Amino acid sequence: MSLSFPTMAVIRFGYGFRPGEAVAQSNDDLLQQVATGVKTPPTFPVGGVEERHAQIARRQIEVRDVGRHSPDDETQRDRRKALQRQAQRAFQLDANARLMQAVVSPNGFYERLSTFWTNHFSTSANKNLAMRLLVPLYEAEAIRPRIGGRFADLLRSATEHPAMLIYLDQVESLGPGSKVGLRQKKGLNENLGRELLELHTLGAGSGYTQADVRAAAMVLTGLTIDRQELDMMFRSNIAEPGSHQVLGVSYGDAKRQPGDYLSLLDDLAANPKTALHISRKLAAHFIADQPDEGLVTAMTTTWKSTGGDLSAVYATMLDHPAAWTDAGAKARQPFDFVVAGLRALDSGAGSGDVVAFLQANQDEDDADPMAGGMAGNVMADQAMANAPSAPQISPDKEAIVKRRKAIQTARALGQGALRRMGQPIWLPPSPAGFEESFSAWITASQLAERLSWARRATTQFGQGLDPRDFLKATLGDAARDDTIRIVSQAPNKTTGLMLALASPEFNRR
Repeated sequence: MSLSFPTMAVIRFGYGFRPGEAVAQSNDDLLQQVATGVKTPPTFPVGGVEERHAQIARRQIEVRDVGRHSPDDETQRDRRKALQRQAQRAFQLDANARLMQAVVSPNGFYERLSTFWTNHFSTSANKNLAMRLLVPLYEAEAIRPRIGGRFADLLRSATEHPAMLIYLDQVESLGPGSKVGLRQKKGLNENLGRELLELHTLGAGSGYTQADVRAAAMVLTGLTIDRQELDMMFRSNIAEPGSHQVLGVSYGDAKRQPGDYLSLLDDLAANPKTALHISRKLAAHFIADQPDEGLVTAMTTTWKSTGGDLSAVYATMLDHPAAWTDAGAKARQPFDFVVAGLRALDSGAGSGDVVAFLQANQDEDDADPMAGGMAGNVMADQAMANAPSAPQISPDKEAIVKRRKAIQTARALGQGALRRMGQPIWLPPSPAGFEESFSAWITASQLAERLSWARRATTQFGQGLDPRDFLKATLGDAARDDTIRIVSQAPNKTTGLMLALASPEFNRR
């Protein structure tokens, strides 16, 4: 089945159709989305990048002050819990803002690339409490502004960010022969060196050795954070002295400098195996689990000839015929599915009914973004099912019940859904990020969750929509004849809308 360019562009390279939003008509339109996106500050972290830095600095002062007191001090325990709730609450608001960013942005290709690169350079907010504040900041200031430029700049920005240094334990790495290493009798942590070679640049099986991993970790010693401000810094007294060979190239001297690890990053960014590894990974993310070799070769060639100019690599991908064939070869991952579904249902004036509802019903009383989920929703539903009939409830209590139900619905359609489907925002299972393959996301349990989500979403937002019109608006010419027939013959409108979101076409891209 051959699809029109706008349909293919918005489904394969974006987050799907949204009522009233113009769609790309050419490759240049898609590339313009990247150029526009990198210049537009995201809606997270809530309050902005500068305010988040100030918030982190204030939190560090409070943490240090609490730490000076006895852990048995009840007042200090309460302060400690309050700090935890604040960090959790900030993370919840940021995650909601990240979801809404993808729903409302007209720059779908840029948003997809932001998700790709944040997953490529994975960090997790589950590492510790400080990471709840750092990880949203990491995507906003280290990843998003640089995904249209040179890979070398993106690599440096991601590697040096405190979120990465904490997540991969670089802050615990000491040169075993450094002044501090000898005094504290502590040594090397190889995590960042290993993931730098295996995940971020060359790729697994590219020919590097364990000796290269260890040498890379040695070169990276000295790169750490200021624990007062949680900013990146270089400390020569924890850097391993001497020269260290990575892939046959020597870095460092008797006195180590930041330029040593920066030279290593630049050389890895320029390595032909990095070009091949990441070109293939990009093609696998957007087009097919096993992408066309001619496409990968073309992207790799552009990478080498432009010195890793990412926008040029994207342009080569979009220009290749293989990028526009075999529609539906990829599965929509849970985040893609939820965003695409919310976009499809987001009718109404201004920001749309969906966005207005979800933003209005953030749970102000629940400071823990990990709470709730299916169990919380079921309990809330049961509580309301067992509640007294309406005449017995005072207007104030009725408003409270209604408000709580709206909050539970918003949670179930947003963060709760992503947790149940296995792709919570900024919480990947490992440094390798979330799975990419079709088989990881199109399973019986996954489809059951998506069907449940579609039922709830269409019940909430589908009033007044005709399923046949909705299917056409949501899938364009991607809707197959049998899907059109099934949706048209649905026993009621809600079921028809649900079947449109549960269709094979909607779950693929």
